Amino acid sequence: MDLSIYTQTFLSFLKEEVRIKEPKKLYEPVDYILQLGGKRIRPLLVLMSVNAFDKDYHKGLQASLAIEVFHNFTLLHDDIMDAAPLRRGQQTVHEKWDVNTAILSGDAMMILANQYLEHYSGATYKKLMVLFQKTALEVCEGQQYDMDFETRNDVTIPEYIEMIKLKTSVLVAAALKMGAIIADASDEESEALYDYGLNLGLAFQLQDDYLDAFGDPKTFGKQIGGDIIENKKTFLVLKAKQALKGDDLMLFNKYYNETPKDSSEKVKEVKKMFVKSGVVEAVKKEIEAYTQKAFRKLEILNISEKSKNQLVEFGNYLMARSV
Repeated sequence: MDLSIYTQTFLSFLKEEVRIKEPKKLYEPVDYILQLGGKRIRPLLVLMSVNAFDKDYHKGLQASLAIEVFHNFTLLHDDIMDAAPLRRGQQTVHEKWDVNTAILSGDAMMILANQYLEHYSGATYKKLMVLFQKTALEVCEGQQYDMDFETRNDVTIPEYIEMIKLKTSVLVAAALKMGAIIADASDEESEALYDYGLNLGLAFQLQDDYLDAFGDPKTFGKQIGGDIIENKKTFLVLKAKQALKGDDLMLFNKYYNETPKDSSEKVKEVKKMFVKSGVVEAVKKEIEAYTQKAFRKLEILNISEKSKNQLVEFGNYLMARSV
């Protein structure tokens, strides 16, 4: 799928708007993380959404930048909390600079994200800000649940789905709804696009869980097995605990209560148990179910078949990440 027109327009706008200024130690990390690349999924969705309602997608550029800066702010702080060494194959900000710099630059990014939305006025600005602040708080709630789960051994799959919905999906959904708001779409259509994004975001995060264990480090961009090393209770882990019995379950739990100095053996053995328990097939089935649920939400939209097809193609493109 050719997204180059949106991508190039957004990247040009990003380059114009985000500049290193004084004090450099505040703004250099902001520029660094924003230039690390990534698929730019959320800003693209804002622009695609505006365009879907036959409006000039350039009107969505400020909102797309707000979403991208906010998203990268959350990554910057997440990396500190997770003590992650890599982001998109490069050093994380707290590794390249230090933790205090990463915290302060992240704070600045949150403020900048809000300022970009000041471009809009009247009812559009009010709707965008209400949605943005609601979403920002939900992302924080999702992060707290994620942290809480680290010390709990009774996390359920529904609880996990709710956590990833808050931590990941709501921002994907908000990106689409922002585009609809800017394009003056009806409330019903705005909500349908939001639901499309919510389900697509769940599929995306479940696929991220899978790729964390089984992805190619060259294309995944993060440390393979990072969730396993950190004893994160992902969908794969929770499903494995349901499926494994007897000695296999005891061994699995043993691995998940350890933090060895050399984690490579732990990652290798846990991955074997993921395969043995059948959770690899289970997570793939779940990813497909949420993807199809997302596509069904597009049916009520009063947009051209071309625009609907573009959103479907985008979903398929997103789910076709290399493993």
